[in-house]
Amino acid sequence: MSQVMSFEAMRDFLAEQFPQGEKYGVLEALGDGWAEMRLPVDEQHLRPGGTVSGPAMMALADVAMYAALLSRIGPVALAVTINLNINFLRKPSASADIIARAETLKVGKRLGVGEVYILSRGEEDPVAHVTLTYSIPEAKA
Repeated sequence: MSQVMSFEAMRDFLAEQFPQGEKYGVLEALGDGWAEMRLPVDEQHLRPGGTVSGPAMMALADVAMYAALLSRIGPVALAVTINLNINFLRKPSASADIIARAETLKVGKRLGVGEVYILSRGEEDPVAHVTLTYSIPEAKA
């Protein structure tokens, strides 16, 4: 399967179908089965102790994987997350944007599986690793 949606088409689709998603991250790049998103970190994303909150990182990972999956299957608005597992590896910087690099691992007729690495901008080591499974609705004939 090859890339179905271009960067511009994905950006337009997300703005139209999932406008609230912008508060979870901004699409930076898109390819065949992968997406990169950035979350500009500010006070609303921080938890006590001066670190980016888990929910902020989970939301970023989820939207990034949604874009990566749709790059393969097209504009299927009702593809939904059915599982998300996250491992927090190290403390992210509270003063740097966080980057999510999502990649599909397997895309079938009904399920899509992928992983996301989350990094603090400017750092090489990931702060979190996420695996996700999406349910893909049956195509209408």
